[in-house]
Amino acid sequence: MNNLGGRWACALLLVIAACGDDDASGGSGGAGGAGSGGSAGSAGTGGSGGSAGDAGSGGAGATAGFYGGSAGDGGTGGSAGDAGTGATAGTGGTAGTGGTAGDAGTGGTAGNAGSGGGEPLMTDCATSPWVEANFNQVLHVGPGQTLATPSDVPWESIGAGTLVLIHARPTPYLDKWVLNVAGTESDPVVVRGVPDDQGALPQIRGDGAVTRDGINFWGEERAIIKIGGSNQPDNAEPSHIVVECLDIAGARAGNTYTGDDDAEHEYADNAAAITIETGDHITLRNNVFSDSGNGLFAASESSDVRVIGNHIYDNGNVDSIYEHNSYTESAGILFEGNHYGPLCDGCLGNNLKDRSAGTVIRYNWIESGNRQLDLVDSDHAEVSALPSYNSTFVYGNVLIEPDGAGNSQVVHYGGDSGDEASYRKGTLYFFHNTVVSTRDGNTTLVRLSSAGETIDARNNILYVSAAGTSLAITDGNGDALLRNNWLKTGWRSSHSTLNGTVMDVSGNVTGADPGFTDASTQDFSLVDGSACRGTAGPLPAETAAHLVLLQIESPTVLVTRPVHSLVDIGALEH
Repeated sequence: MNNLGGRWACALLLVIAACGDDDASGGSGGAGGAGSGGSAGSAGTGGSGGSAGDAGSGGAGATAGFYGGSAGDGGTGGSAGDAGTGATAGTGGTAGTGGTAGDAGTGGTAGNAGSGGGEPLMTDCATSPWVEANFNQVLHVGPGQTLATPSDVPWESIGAGTLVLIHARPTPYLDKWVLNVAGTESDPVVVRGVPDDQGALPQIRGDGAVTRDGINFWGEERAIIKIGGSNQPDNAEPSHIVVECLDIAGARAGNTYTGDDDAEHEYADNAAAITIETGDHITLRNNVFSDSGNGLFAASESSDVRVIGNHIYDNGNVDSIYEHNSYTESAGILFEGNHYGPLCDGCLGNNLKDRSAGTVIRYNWIESGNRQLDLVDSDHAEVSALPSYNSTFVYGNVLIEPDGAGNSQVVHYGGDSGDEASYRKGTLYFFHNTVVSTRDGNTTLVRLSSAGETIDARNNILYVSAAGTSLAITDGNGDALLRNNWLKTGWRSSHSTLNGTVMDVSGNVTGADPGFTDASTQDFSLVDGSACRGTAGPLPAETAAHLVLLQIESPTVLVTRPVHSLVDIGALEH
């Protein structure tokens, strides 16, 4: 297996979040052009009566050297068409996550844009994917560098194609700032931490932080680093911004900062280590977000947000249900390869709370929280009116429910506003996950908020350490379809009155033990002879863009998922 992991100190993955209080505000078959950081789009459709197409050349990744994306593979030449019949189109590379539409093949139509499938955008903090010579401006910050602290960066005047490199030092930086720049796909704005020789990331701390003179932005009490929403710089729509390899903490009530008015202020209860107020194509990758009200927050005017390879833990407020490790409400969001740890002691929020459209949650390790996943409704039309609002994809994750960790439901899908008309009223595609509960009492896989929500659950391991009768599928509402899952013998449809349906469609496997290597040490790989080996079934057509390409073997190790003719149930292929 190809090891892509070993991340948090110097190699984490991708990005985002949103809300406010509890309202998150053929001719030749040429390969399609490379998606943003991904691989090439699908090849064009064959034209009429074409001869055999030459092999398409790989699309030069528009972001190769910038976004870490490689060029797409060349399309295979189309075969000669019969008279009057179009030649078969060449097969292009798979679309990158959120990639732009592929270029048209010669005489063909353009390839489709990526939508969560394709190769992940994987980098680490030890080796930079960026080529300094490709940027218009490079600013080095830290000991022995041109600029001493982040407050010396002219945030009010930097432009597209700026790379800011913040070097680690023994003491934290006490700085806070706003990023409000219109970058482009070819000229992004990148703020990247440079780890020290031991791999430690630069620390940005909120308590005692000072805002740079020359910038002016509202909502200073809500974040240490804010994206979008400022008077100076004055830009309506930040875009193509990357923040990576920074350790950001300390945005919580009781901590203070010096604002752009040179006065001391206290952070709000719902302050976040990083807040995205507005912005398009925003990537948060390989960061640590901790010790804040919300670790990550993204509001409804954000779009195409990517949260990759971050370590998010120890956030929330004691005795409060309103702050979470991450809270997002975006028009398109991807969570990939993140390690979500427990919230702070006594903090009652959820681990990953999301109100977005086009939500994709894959290859994450998520442990504890009131619920591991709280996927509820948006009351903002720019989000809820999107067709993708009604389809959510959760796959390849390890979800751990410890004893006594808040609500006994692992996932909530639908809504929590009380206005059922705004609920998701769609399908949660939940596949190839490993769910482990060590609760002494009951565990419920999912609460579907109303009759309009459905979960299509396939190829998952649903394990409880307690008796099998303690495991239920739903809280009573909505419809659940179960195919080719492993469940503990004795499982129930619901611990409550069943108002909806739970259908044991086919292929489900029951037993006392799924065959983990060592559950006591959280080694959830499968032993030889496990009933989960080779017993997975087909996935629905709606998931075709969401190939299960990776697997998260521990909180910090993400690797390529092996490919076998007979596929295993769960998040980890043997």
